[in-house]
Amino acid sequence: MIEMTASPDALLADDAIRQTLTAALQGQHTGQKVLALIPDHTRTIPLPQLFRYLVEILHDCQQLDFMVALGTHPALSEAQLCQLVGITPEERRTVYRHIGILNHAWDSPDALVQIGVLPQAQIREIAGERWHPTLGGDVAVNINRAILDYDHILILGPTFPHEVVGFSGGAKYFFPGISGADMINVTHWLGALAGVRGTIGIKNTPVRAMIHAAAAHVPTPATLIALVVVGKGLAGMFIGDYQSAWSAAADLSAERHIVWVERPFQRILSCAPPMYGELWTGGKAMYKLEPALAAGGELIIYAPHLDVVSHVHGKYIYEIGYHVLPYFLQQWERFKHIPLGVLAHSTHVRGDGRFANGVEYPRAKVTLATQLSSTDCQQLALGYQNPAEIDVTEWQNREAEGILYVPKAGEMLYRLREAA
Repeated sequence: MIEMTASPDALLADDAIRQTLTAALQGQHTGQKVLALIPDHTRTIPLPQLFRYLVEILHDCQQLDFMVALGTHPALSEAQLCQLVGITPEERRTVYRHIGILNHAWDSPDALVQIGVLPQAQIREIAGERWHPTLGGDVAVNINRAILDYDHILILGPTFPHEVVGFSGGAKYFFPGISGADMINVTHWLGALAGVRGTIGIKNTPVRAMIHAAAAHVPTPATLIALVVVGKGLAGMFIGDYQSAWSAAADLSAERHIVWVERPFQRILSCAPPMYGELWTGGKAMYKLEPALAAGGELIIYAPHLDVVSHVHGKYIYEIGYHVLPYFLQQWERFKHIPLGVLAHSTHVRGDGRFANGVEYPRAKVTLATQLSSTDCQQLALGYQNPAEIDVTEWQNREAEGILYVPKAGEMLYRLREAA
């Protein structure tokens, strides 16, 4: 493995980034067809810079293409793809005309191929005490069939604390990044059974083990470029196989992406940045703060730009609303037709809680301050506040009062020290 890390409180210089990529990749894929898996705009990464470096360093490839590992996120338009990698439409037609920039299509059977099966017995062993019959039986390991057309796969992506898998990145770019619905649904539901507070910022989780078990079926050799992003730069990069490079990145992420607090907060104003254009991704403003939210407290997802619950899954979410895990488990016949990934999202946004005698007892209150109406919020079983009535300056510098203001939520994890 080739790695480069910045000193604490510093970032890597551009020359160090280029030299590290060059040392790891130059001449390694001469004459080969290479597919690079990259994140979409909902992940912070200096992708325009890295895209240009990779095209330059891998100039001797027979073919070099980039695929956006969307999972179930909406496909990007041609203009959005250009913006993602930092090139103009003119550059796409000229300088980079030989480079493919592709979307993954999770819901297109023609785009997928089955490369294996995870038997129920194996999933049950991986899940351990988190096993629940709602996880179902055997799971087909389906993946974008394009991987069979290449000699090598590069995975380029950041590692952050993550609500489903513990820490993101690595083989997660295979599953759910370019996988079919089965793996997406079961991995997310397994994460929901563990809960956000029992998963996020924990390195070795059942979901990570399941992803690695599925990735063992991928026939095309792969190299991971694991990045630890701080602000707009890189604190570290690790290049090697997808397990060891991810492991090293997760260790550094634990150092750079966790804010330790001494006491839980009664009220949190969690500002979801514009890169989260729907609540499906904007829910990260809850996930990253729930471990620091006091029981009985309130977290406000403040996103005046946000006007969509989910372009892909909105119909289901409006049907079921946002609820705690036991709400669904104890009424399974009502909800078993809903995709498991949607149910998982619902429980992650709502947070922990109980359901007894037909009454739901959430651990804390979740309020939306978005463009979604009070009627929408009522249907979604979430609180409502008019974002125009919020003055963010009134939330600042009040930690001693049990009030926290987070100006850019979704990536830094806030965790209670005594709960570590």
